[in-house]
Amino acid sequence: MSDRHGNRDLTRREFIGVTLGTLCAAGVSDSLAATPAGEMQYRTLGRTGEKVSIAGLGGAHIGQQRNENDSIRLIRTAVDRGINFLDNCWDYHGGASEVRMGKALRDGYRNRVFLMSKIDGRDKKTAASQIDESLRRLQTDHIDLMQHHEIIRMDDPERIFGAGGAQEAMIEAQKAGKIRFIGFTGHKSPEHHLKMLRVGEQHGFTPDTVQLPLNVMDAHFSSFEKKVLPELVKRDIGVIGMKSIGGGYIFQSRTVAPIDCLHYAMNLPTSVVVAGCDRMEILEQAVRAARTFKPMSREEVASLLRRTAQAARAGEWEKYKTSERFDGTVHHPEWLGKPA
Repeated sequence: MSDRHGNRDLTRREFIGVTLGTLCAAGVSDSLAATPAGEMQYRTLGRTGEKVSIAGLGGAHIGQQRNENDSIRLIRTAVDRGINFLDNCWDYHGGASEVRMGKALRDGYRNRVFLMSKIDGRDKKTAASQIDESLRRLQTDHIDLMQHHEIIRMDDPERIFGAGGAQEAMIEAQKAGKIRFIGFTGHKSPEHHLKMLRVGEQHGFTPDTVQLPLNVMDAHFSSFEKKVLPELVKRDIGVIGMKSIGGGYIFQSRTVAPIDCLHYAMNLPTSVVVAGCDRMEILEQAVRAARTFKPMSREEVASLLRRTAQAARAGEWEKYKTSERFDGTVHHPEWLGKPA
């Protein structure tokens, strides 16, 4: 199937029944090479049917700029360059990321993007409040995708899906037209994601999307790629890759270049790879990666994995797995709301 941009999507049949090792070695699909050189590439976001750019704009870095006009210009430039997937979260920079994105999406930009945000609340009341606050900050009557943020504890699924939990607020917001799709995120352990999927299924829920770390070092250590990604593919869940450069740490390992990191993540069965862009040159890097991506050969994948294998063994460059540095709700447990 081709979209209006002339891109052919990977079908579910092309993924099901293929081992992840084969996917990684063989590349995503030769069909993607049909995209004209130099143009943004788009894929289908799981069973949602939505077309999203293979590079997404991360929300955590929007809000770091001293002048909010710089943030607005960065967001609008991303959209003008073909990026239509915008990531955000209720807690980023005390809400500044959402406020700035809301201002950037005025003047017709809102209609050009697939807008995603996340909430931390684990109980219904807290979650509902955060959903409404995100809507106000983003200056929109609906958010395309809302995700349960930071599934980094083994009891998070029970809190979310239990009586009076956050999922009740999500479903009510969806029925009211405030949000369209529901997913979850996490960066700590594949086991948290797998449990979230299991508990969700026990409550009759399959997420529309899952956001997870996918990069050249994750493949070697506590791997989301090996343990979680095949499960998402089987269920036709939209895959949102993040931490492709590991918060910048993977680049610091001096084993691989940023563009190679982005291409590796895009070579997996990801719908979109979220890139944190705090300045124009980093945005241009993400756009260039998306426009120049073509399916990688087995040899290219193997070369990247060989170069990163030793450095990746103990998770030294994946700080989000091995430390609490990236765990916002650990430092601010009040964001979770009422204790279980």
